[in-house]
Amino acid sequence: MTSSPLSPSQAERRAAAVRSPRTRLTAVTALALVSALALSACGSDDSDKGGDKVKDARTVKDATGADVKVPGKVERVVVLSEMDLDSSLALGVQPVGLTAGRGQQGAPEYLADKAKDITVVGAVTGPDVEKVATAKPDVILAGQIADAQVLKQLKAIAPTVVTVGKAKDWKAALTLTGEVLNKQTEAKDFLAGYDQRVTEVKKGLGAKAGAKVSVARYSAKGTAVMQQGVFISDVLKDLGFKRPELQDKKGAGHSTPISDEDIQQIDGDWLFIGTLASKGKDADLFGELQKKPAYRQLGAVKGGKVSVVDGSKWTSLGGSLAAMSVLEDIEKAMGAK
Repeated sequence: MTSSPLSPSQAERRAAAVRSPRTRLTAVTALALVSALALSACGSDDSDKGGDKVKDARTVKDATGADVKVPGKVERVVVLSEMDLDSSLALGVQPVGLTAGRGQQGAPEYLADKAKDITVVGAVTGPDVEKVATAKPDVILAGQIADAQVLKQLKAIAPTVVTVGKAKDWKAALTLTGEVLNKQTEAKDFLAGYDQRVTEVKKGLGAKAGAKVSVARYSAKGTAVMQQGVFISDVLKDLGFKRPELQDKKGAGHSTPISDEDIQQIDGDWLFIGTLASKGKDADLFGELQKKPAYRQLGAVKGGKVSVVDGSKWTSLGGSLAAMSVLEDIEKAMGAK
């Protein structure tokens, strides 16, 4: 029997019926791929998202030497290091997101009150990119993040500025942050105020200004000393203090571990020592260290020249407010007039 020819509408329905699921899936996949490529193109280069569309855009050179376009007026900033948080607060800017400090669940202990309402968007090990995006920043201060993939993801969210250079210079970071946040005058004034306080403290210390000052941190991993090339050593250098032999050299990392057998290496005319948190396991263990004979035999301990300090301020990444507060701690501990 001869089949009747199909009408145009019947042919179209027959074609739709026999079109395979694989064909339909391929079409959907192709559409998704096009969308993904379009999104990738938006953040594929080294410029920041919407760099050409940023309102009243200004160009700043970040700590890596890269040019970054930032808004003329920054209203929502996310900070991804302790130093970024410190700098922003010092300049009168309240971030909308922060990464937790070393040994902390949130902001470093010395900034906890000022930062209590800021959303946590990551840890010291790195940001949670999804949480950063949820905070809807118009600028991201990326601290010392060097991971190219992480930076690429951040740049797809908002203009991203690496603020902390290899020297970890808190003054340079503050100056750069002032440029990003359009707070150049505030940054300049802060640094002038810091220099004035250094002069006052040195004068008040008198002969003590030439003392040998040791800084150490205690944790479950043991004792560690702060060598050159870190925040606290820069502050002590500004004051003209000498340092114990090991601490007068640049270390391989942020801090250098010392075994209990070598604990005499943390000794000095004055010793400032603490933990990253005033409560918890590290603080409890530090209490045990203070009872050990080797610790009690240190010259600074026997001479009553030990000050227990906030390690999140003295022995972490530091910053502008930390520097000012350290000057006050030294003034009180060493009896500056």
